[in-house]
Amino acid sequence: MTFLKNDIFIKTLLKQPVDRTPIWMMRQAGRYLPEYRKVREQAGSFLDLCTNPELACEVTLQPLERFDFDAAILFSDILTIPDAMGLGLYFTEGEGPKFKRPIKTAADIQALPIPDPNIELRYVTDAVSLIRKNLQGRVPLIGFSGSPWTLATYMVEGGSSKSFQKIKSMMYNEPRLTHQMLDKLAQSVALYLNAQIEAGAQAVMLFDTWGGMLSTEDYLEFSLYYAKQVRQLLKTDCDGQKVPTILFTKGGGLWLESMADTGYDALGLDWQTDIAQARVRVGDKVALQGNLDPVALYAEPQVIADKVKTILQKYGNGSGHVFNLGHGILPDMNPEHVKAMVDAVHEFSLPYHQNAM
Repeated sequence: MTFLKNDIFIKTLLKQPVDRTPIWMMRQAGRYLPEYRKVREQAGSFLDLCTNPELACEVTLQPLERFDFDAAILFSDILTIPDAMGLGLYFTEGEGPKFKRPIKTAADIQALPIPDPNIELRYVTDAVSLIRKNLQGRVPLIGFSGSPWTLATYMVEGGSSKSFQKIKSMMYNEPRLTHQMLDKLAQSVALYLNAQIEAGAQAVMLFDTWGGMLSTEDYLEFSLYYAKQVRQLLKTDCDGQKVPTILFTKGGGLWLESMADTGYDALGLDWQTDIAQARVRVGDKVALQGNLDPVALYAEPQVIADKVKTILQKYGNGSGHVFNLGHGILPDMNPEHVKAMVDAVHEFSLPYHQNAM
């Protein structure tokens, strides 16, 4: 078991006292960094980069050389599971992910295998092990997966969508069939995250990117129910250490109370959710992560610092807040503006933890 030199991210997720607010950033390894673009070019394609453990390790560690983040997050993609199920993931420049063999029929769903993460997704667990080794306890490593609902949207739509017409039509017209697919996905996601934990991930996050496009009743039945199923299947004790869990539903601010009852240790907030109100609504049940608008990083450094101050002030005193963006960083962002955010969190969060240690 590697000793963590910086464990404030883990402690915060578990609502233990810390001396400042920790920070990491969704998509912190990515196109906004010139060093990432260089490795991406070397790899040949985004998918080739994801499936190469050595290069995935390299780009995972790159942001830590520039910024004083309190966690590393595995460089991968949320669609690795559908790809391992045989749907044929590929990426088209400017159009995002697509599948060669999207789900269209009941037979397609019945034929879906539950991938063995140590075989079909071995490149991911190998990357986790390699990253953990290279971190040498510097900061904790976050593993992740897409949520069952979010994976299902891509699998049925065949890629990104604005209306989600195909998956919603299936959900409304053939709910039993939709549930069969989501049940397989929940089992697959849990196996995948457990394999990441066994390989060295010290926290795991479930990205429910498209849960927020559902009505309340449909979100509870088709998205949150399966996020809870995943949580119940996770083995979060590893080498005598608790592995904290984070649930993030983009557009999920309406349902924080229900999300807080699913057993996750923390909830991610998008920028449209008021963090002060969120803290009141969830009480002591969970920690909160977020929630600066990613577009705010286009502003001048002083404006960024003011925005950081506002979020810290709204959350208030005490542990239980991991600073982050409300969604992933945009690819053309100036890295110096990221540094301005990180520095502001370090400086201005200290007074909120004065009585903690």
